[in-house]
Amino acid sequence: MLMWLAEYLKGFASGFNVFQYVTVRSIMAALTALAISLALGPRMIDRLQRKQYGQPIRSDGPQSHLKKAGTPTMGGTLIILSVVLATVLWADLDNRYVWCVVGVTLAFGLVGFLDDYKKLVLKDSRGLPARYKYALQSLFGLAAALFLYYTADSAAATTLIVPVFKDLVIPLGALFVVTSYFMIVGFSNAVNLTDGLDGLAIMPAVMVAGALGVFAYASGHHVFAEYLGIPRIHGSQELAIFCSALVGAGLGFLWFNTYPAMVFMGDIGALAIGAALATIAIIVRQEIVFILMAGVFVMETVSVILQVGSFKLTGKRIFRMAPIHHHFELKGWPEPRVIVRFWIITFVLVLIGLATLKVR
Repeated sequence: MLMWLAEYLKGFASGFNVFQYVTVRSIMAALTALAISLALGPRMIDRLQRKQYGQPIRSDGPQSHLKKAGTPTMGGTLIILSVVLATVLWADLDNRYVWCVVGVTLAFGLVGFLDDYKKLVLKDSRGLPARYKYALQSLFGLAAALFLYYTADSAAATTLIVPVFKDLVIPLGALFVVTSYFMIVGFSNAVNLTDGLDGLAIMPAVMVAGALGVFAYASGHHVFAEYLGIPRIHGSQELAIFCSALVGAGLGFLWFNTYPAMVFMGDIGALAIGAALATIAIIVRQEIVFILMAGVFVMETVSVILQVGSFKLTGKRIFRMAPIHHHFELKGWPEPRVIVRFWIITFVLVLIGLATLKVR
C-alpha cells in the first residue's frame, strides 16, 4: 500500500524512490510489526485477562506448569494482526505470492481460533474435534498447494531442489500438490506441538523466518539466483517483507511470552505460523533446507510419533513425556535451560541451512 504511495510521491521528491527497494521495505515491515506488537500487546493481554481466557494446564504434565494455569492465551492474534498489517503496508499488493501466504496465515489462524474458542469460551477442554480440525487444515492446505501448482509460471516453480548438489533437481509434476499439502499441514501441527514452553516456539520461528527471507530475496533476484545456482522464482522477493514482518511481530510477542510468560500463543498463532513458514519454503523451492532449519519442530513431532507408536505396539514409552521438551523437564532441566538450548540448536541449524546457498 505504501509502495504505491511512494511511487506517486517520488514524482515530487526523488527520495521516496528508496521505498521501491525490497530491502528497505523489509526493514520497515519488521519495525512496523514490532511496534504494533509492543503497542497492542499490553492492551490485548489485559483484555484476555478480563475475559478470563486462561490456558488450561494438564494435570499429568510437569508439576512446575501448574502455576501457569490461568495465564492468558490466544496471544497469537497479536502476531497475526501485526504481520498482516505490516505486510499490507509495505509489500507489493499486486504480488500473488504475498496474498497466498497472507491467505494461508489467516486460514490456519481461523482453525486455531475455533479450537481456542471452544476451549476457552465454550469451556470444552477437548477443543475443536480432531476430525474437523484436520479436515479444515486439509482443505486450506490443499487449496494453497493447488493454487501454487496452477499459477506456476516456470518448471522451476514445481521442481524439488536438493541442496549441496548443484545439478540434482527432481521434477515433481502433480506430485508437487501432494508434497506441498503435507508440508503445510505437517508444519502447522509441528509448531503447535512445540509451543509448550515460554518462548520455545516463537524464537525458532523468528530465526527460520529470517533465513527464509534471505532465500526469498535471493530467489526473486535474477543476478543473485543465477550466481548462487538456485531457481529463479519471479516475484518471490516480496516474501522477504512478510518474513521480516514475522520476525518483528515474533520479537514483539516474545517481549510478553518470554519466561515467565505473560501470555501464550495458543493454537491461533502456532497453526498459522507453521503453515505460513512451510508455504514460503515451498514457494522459494527450499523444502529440504527448511526441514533442516526447522529441525526443532521436526524433532518435537517425531518424538510424539515415536512415543505414541511405541506405547501402542509395546505398551512402553520411549520418553518420560512427549513432546520431547517435557522429557527434558522431567529429567530435571529447568524450563529456561530447555528453551535456550532449543534456541541454540535452531540457530546452528539455520546457519547450516544458509550455508547451503554457497556450498554447491
